[in-house]
Amino acid sequence: MLKFEDKGNLSVDNQVDIKPEYLIHPYISGNKYRKLKYNLTEAKAFGENTLISFGGAFSNHIAAVASAGKEFGFKTIGIIRGEELASKIESNPTLSFAEACGMTLKFISRENYRIKATDEFILELQNEFGDFYLIPEGGTNALAVKGCEEILTKTDEVYDFICCAVGTGGTISGLINSALPHQKILGFPALKGDFLREEIAKFVTNKNWELITDYHFGGYAKINSELVTFINTFKRLHKIPLDPIYTGKMMFGIYDLIEKGFFPKHSKILAIHTGGLQGIEGMNQKLKQQKKPLIV
Repeated sequence: MLKFEDKGNLSVDNQVDIKPEYLIHPYISGNKYRKLKYNLTEAKAFGENTLISFGGAFSNHIAAVASAGKEFGFKTIGIIRGEELASKIESNPTLSFAEACGMTLKFISRENYRIKATDEFILELQNEFGDFYLIPEGGTNALAVKGCEEILTKTDEVYDFICCAVGTGGTISGLINSALPHQKILGFPALKGDFLREEIAKFVTNKNWELITDYHFGGYAKINSELVTFINTFKRLHKIPLDPIYTGKMMFGIYDLIEKGFFPKHSKILAIHTGGLQGIEGMNQKLKQQKKPLIV
């Protein structure tokens, strides 16, 4: 692993740049803005004024949908995993933000959350809330992929490798579709398991991609002191904040791969910073309870 104290740059043999998608919007951050762009356009075209979607306690997606609804004139409903969270809204920064944006929160059991995509469950939601425009958990669908295809621009043609964190697969699918033939897309999943390959394959035909599955740190929302130290040191050195669920793990992986000689010499690497910074506060709550170092 690269020793930051000895070496502030990534490598003399590689060029690494970060594309700051997280600066697109203060609340509809990074890839969430891209994923929602065409979904909101279609909802308007269909005459729908209510958005409904799904997420967990500290979901970036829920926060983004709530903010988008407030900004663009939609009612929003968030179906939240975990009935116990209903009494913890005030102490939860993500849920309290969503509620402040006007989002109606409906808390369901984890058992029901597993069947949220079934026709029967959707019908129950329609009976309760009336007509709505449905956005899947994480925001990934064909329109989200279309939005993410706009991340790469002409100025990015110089890069050999494009790296991004992977949650539901929408962002990397857009990058795969829009990348040039000489570019390879590397995805760093935040979740354990190999199921994402099938999800991504639904939206892409190109073969210019690979999932790097060694940097999930135990699974979704799992971190350790080594990752916290990396995130804090990275911010101190480069003045760029990283979130602990997605971009922190991706950048850790890029650094580690460089140290291991994964990239050919003189490779130009572009890391997509997809945002997710709102999740830091919630993670710090957990770290504080565990009496562990915080993300600063």
